[in-house]
Amino acid sequence: MRARNRPAAVRGSVLNLAAALWLLALLNEPFWVSLWQATGGWDAEHAAYLLTLPVFALAWVWLTLELLTWGRAAKPVLCTILVLSAAVAYFMHRYGIAFDRGMLTNVMETDVAEARELLSPSLAFWIVGFGVLPALAVAWWPRLPRGLVATVTDKVIVVSAIVFVAGMILVFQTAAYTSLFRNHRDLRLQLVPTNYLSAAHGYVKARLKPSQRLEVVSTGATRTESAAQSRRPMVFVMVVGETMRAANLPWNGYDRPTAPLLSKRASLVNFGKAASCGTATAVSLPCMFLDVGRQGYDDGLAYRRESLLDVLQAAGLDVWWLSNNSGCKGVCDRVQVIDVPAAAAKDCGEGGCTDEVLVEALKARLANVERDTVIVMHMKGQHGPAYYLRYPTEFEAFGPVCRDNALNRCSVEQVVNAYDNAVRYSDFILDQTIRELEARSDRLDTAMVFVSDHGESLGEKGLFLHGMPYEFAPQVQKEVPFVAWLPAATRVRLQLDVACLSRRKDTLSHDNLYHSMLGLTGTRAGTYRENLDVFAGCRASDVNSATRSAKGPI
Repeated sequence: MRARNRPAAVRGSVLNLAAALWLLALLNEPFWVSLWQATGGWDAEHAAYLLTLPVFALAWVWLTLELLTWGRAAKPVLCTILVLSAAVAYFMHRYGIAFDRGMLTNVMETDVAEARELLSPSLAFWIVGFGVLPALAVAWWPRLPRGLVATVTDKVIVVSAIVFVAGMILVFQTAAYTSLFRNHRDLRLQLVPTNYLSAAHGYVKARLKPSQRLEVVSTGATRTESAAQSRRPMVFVMVVGETMRAANLPWNGYDRPTAPLLSKRASLVNFGKAASCGTATAVSLPCMFLDVGRQGYDDGLAYRRESLLDVLQAAGLDVWWLSNNSGCKGVCDRVQVIDVPAAAAKDCGEGGCTDEVLVEALKARLANVERDTVIVMHMKGQHGPAYYLRYPTEFEAFGPVCRDNALNRCSVEQVVNAYDNAVRYSDFILDQTIRELEARSDRLDTAMVFVSDHGESLGEKGLFLHGMPYEFAPQVQKEVPFVAWLPAATRVRLQLDVACLSRRKDTLSHDNLYHSMLGLTGTRAGTYRENLDVFAGCRASDVNSATRSAKGPI
């Protein structure tokens, strides 16, 4: 009876075509919206071209499925693609993201706590409805048994037909498609499933590269004579923010008091809006600690090349990495690392530990400082989408707030309120960090540098979170705060001219961080570039020399 009720067996190409139609019709709304905007909407004069677009997209997806499904593995592969496509489409639909290798890297390198914040009943329903159910239908539908020769013959015929149709479209619409592909390269990152399949190919290819020996750049690193001869230990604290955008700080023109404590500090130097290396931690964090800059950075380079921390350590400084985030992406692999939540053995609840645990860890480190030291504090910051979990309730100054990880279900105002509360809490953490440094001014000279890894979209143009490809990303994902706290004693010791530093506002990027930290700590190495050191030229002797040169001989 069951055999009679089952439909007639079909060839694999028919199942692939049905799956391609399902994917294009139901899981590619962001792609179709972007394509419609890219073409300018309906135009009767270009009707032929516009009508070919769905056919070409179908041909492309169908061809992809044909090339990936072979023999007995065909159904499992197709079912996996359907389920994965539903998951990817959900996040693209909810947050307006595009999917490339960088986004896949973020997924692969996130921790359990961060991944948990993205889970929700709506995600489960979406994956079941748009992924699992069609996958079960594919698994249940009988596939016509074919021998090896017949399978290859069928595949060649179908692939040839698809390629012919797509080729004819490109031949007769060459100018239109050339313009579309050249001017809207982001479209390929929005077409499910080819976007994440291409990302997976690039990710695996990069990870399968032959292991390389660590490239040593710290050889010969040393301290300048003035730095080496100082009697009092100097502590340089570098705070790495997570997902803080420069646009939401009052000293960059924001009309909300998101940093009431730091705004009162006269010793704070604001370098304004700095350009990030990337739009996600997996790129920006390792890139900012390397000497190669954004243009020279390659995926995974921090695992193959020594970082700023290696150079500082080789020059004789104690170097510590205090983490309240998901790893350092290779840059801290050879220095002293403390996973602060694990070391504190605290049950920090649903959102993990707030950044106050970093201040406690810093306090313990400062008590044991005996020589010049660099301490990096890697914050949890404003990591989304659960911004409301990033701060204690007493810091909820702006309301109402979004308490849903599907941010598009909240109003933009609610999303911004939750984010700004998290920024306000980071202001408190940075101020507490400064207070801990000030409390030891009797025996230590201190300085603090704060820079975030990347920014964030908060609903502008329907985009949320971060991780967009750099060339297409909005400025709010690429502009980050860059500030330095330099108390009077430190300015005197390092001969720094604050007025000179203030003139560097809105001119910096992550490319400056490596060389500026070497300059601030009085460290010299073969990788140091004075033109990228924000402190170079702003020491009292340099400023006086420049003034005398401008005035001519005395």
